[in-house]
This record gives sequence, C-alpha cells and structure tokens, in this order.
Amino acid sequence: MVTASVNLIPEAPVAKMVELARHAEAVGFDKVWVYDEGLVTRDVYVTLAAVALGTERVRIGPGITNPYTRHPATTAASIASVDELSGGRAFLGIGAGGSLTLGPLGVDRRQPVATVRDVIAACRGLFLGAPVTMEGNGFSLTEAALSFARADIEIWLAGRGPRMLGLGGEVADGVMLDFIHADLLGDYVDIVRAGAARAANRPRLMYSTMVITDERAMAETKPHMTYRLVDSPPRIKELLGITDAEVDQIRRAMAGGLHEAGQYVRDEWVYPFVFSGTASDCAEQLSRVIDRHGIDEFLLPVLDLSNATRLMDDVADVLARV
Repeated sequence: MVTASVNLIPEAPVAKMVELARHAEAVGFDKVWVYDEGLVTRDVYVTLAAVALGTERVRIGPGITNPYTRHPATTAASIASVDELSGGRAFLGIGAGGSLTLGPLGVDRRQPVATVRDVIAACRGLFLGAPVTMEGNGFSLTEAALSFARADIEIWLAGRGPRMLGLGGEVADGVMLDFIHADLLGDYVDIVRAGAARAANRPRLMYSTMVITDERAMAETKPHMTYRLVDSPPRIKELLGITDAEVDQIRRAMAGGLHEAGQYVRDEWVYPFVFSGTASDCAEQLSRVIDRHGIDEFLLPVLDLSNATRLMDDVADVLARV
C-alpha cells in the first residue's frame, strides 16, 4: 500500500480526535496531521499531545501551522515536546497560513515566503541543539537553544504559489501539494523540483485531495471547494469554464458560511481536483498520479468528522488497490 496520511480538523473535543487518530492507525495510515486553524478549532498542540498518548505507531504533526501566530522558537519547542512525548514520532508541517486562521486574530500575512524561509531556518537550528542567534523576518533569536530536541525532525512545507513551492523544494524535507487541477499538477511538481535542484535537495512529494466514491463525499467536498474556486487564478477558472458571475455568486454566499456557498459549486468543477468513481477507479487515478509525477505519499483531508470513520475505511480500501 502507498504511504498515506490523514489530516484531521479538530472541530470536535480532543477525546474524539484521539478516537479518530486511533482508527486511522488501525486501518493502516502512516501519519496523522492535525489542522492548526486558530480559534476555529481546538489547540493543535494539546490535540497532538493527546494523539501522541493515544496512538503507538503513526507519525504526528501540525497540518499545517503558520509562522505568524507563534514565535518560531515556541513552535520548535512544542514540536520537540510532542516528539519526546510520542517517542520520536513528531514532524513539523508549516505554510503561510490562511484567512480562516489569521483573519480573526487581525494578523497581517507579510512577506510570507521570506518569513517561512526564516522560520524553517530557525527551527532547524533549534532542533540541532546549538544556540541560535538570528534576525528573522518578524522575529529574532538571541542565543536561543533547545536541550531536548531531536536533530532530524522532519519539516514539511505546504503552499500553492510558485515562490513558496520553490522554497519548499530548496529547504524542506517534504512538500505537500493540495487540491491541484489535474491538468496543472505536473507544472507544480516541476516548480518544486526546480527549487530542489538549485539547492541539491531531495524533498519527498505528498499530494493531498479528496477521494469521492459516493454522493456524501461529494457533498462534504463542495463547501471546501468554495474558497479554492474563488481564489483560483484566471487560468484555472478558464479551464473549468466558470464565469465571473458564478464566482461572485459563490463569494457572496460565503458570507453565510461554507455550506451555504457550497450549494453553488457544480460537480464538474470539483472533478478535476479530486479522485472520483468506484474504489477501483480512484485507485487507478491515484496510481497514475504517483507514477507520472513521482509522488511519494498521499494525504486524505478529513473534512466532515461525522463521517470520518467511514471515509477512512473507504479510502483504506482504495489505497489497498494501488
């Protein structure tokens, strides 16, 4: 079976998140990521600590955290603490952060590429255990040191823009690509590999998208396609055949919540971004992506906790066929 992970959004009590993480481990997933969405969800590190104590094998980390709401030294210490608690199973997932997390806090996402670069450098230095002194973008460190970190804690970067993806290729241990239009996935992979070549780096590639084998999974996905469609560049909107009027309709509806806006998302706009059909169909599509683009790992976003166990079971069946 292909190396696979789940990304759980902690919108339920922590005990429920531990239950879901245990199920993911039981059906064969290798990593459990936990969304860091600020005030929208339970605290990511409290949840990760509970998952660490409630599981035995899966690797765990934030999926993803951002460089703005916490000082990078605090992030590094939190990851190192979860790593210690879990017996060396932690990793760091980081990206620029989005409006869902940063907006309610009034945080301005300034110079995201430079900031993420500096935070990764700071965390790597702190994981090594030696004192770190640096002037980063928006933060500083003066003889800062961690005495309990594991030096080789993996750092994964998630992003969409070409500069961020190029940075991931240069400095990260792994790069997560998320909900990419099927016709453009190769372009995104090429950007990561170009960045890797500049730095003689060899990051792993992870692809994250929904697996749709029934109408319920489609219904779960549509609300989370709203902001992706609204923020899509003109090239993608042209490929989808979505008009400015239709985009504006979705944008206006989002004021009433993602589920309200999701009713304006058409099935045909979703299909290019996901794997869909029977379990065999989805396995074939995933196999094709792995072979064509050299993808190392697959990440399943769990978007509806009420259906999470069934979804993980269905996708485990898909993965067993790859």
